[in-house]
Amino acid sequence: MSATLLTTEIVMKIVGELFIYQMPFNRALGLELEHYDAQSARVVFNQQPMMIGNWAQQILHGGVIASAMDVAAGLVCVGNALSRHDTISEDELHRRLSRMGTIDLRVDYLRPGRGTRFTASATLLRAGNKVAVARVELHNDAQLHIASTTATYMVG
Repeated sequence: MSATLLTTEIVMKIVGELFIYQMPFNRALGLELEHYDAQSARVVFNQQPMMIGNWAQQILHGGVIASAMDVAAGLVCVGNALSRHDTISEDELHRRLSRMGTIDLRVDYLRPGRGTRFTASATLLRAGNKVAVARVELHNDAQLHIASTTATYMVG
């Protein structure tokens, strides 16, 4: 680790890369980052045979839905908490990231997860010093609202 100072823009890029492309489970889901800033995030993914939770109906497994929504909400909560200062050292970034995580995730499954491409859109609801809350909606490629999530994260 070093004492190199990172700008907010670089911190957001690092967090996005870490959540989407460096976490093996998220890579296995094929998550892609379509939009990301301190107030919102949009994560997209394609349906894959391994994601089917109900073979007879050919719908997404609830765990896939919850996982994608958790990633989108986590991006917003973590990114917001880490971007409140103009700069942060690499050491401080890694230290803070190691203490952040999901506290609670509530998923409302509204419709069966049918479709070929899905979008999880997250917005920040509350950004405190210790806890942050985000709201996420999952839509399919026909713009049907599949699920909603309220997620709480330890950020401080």
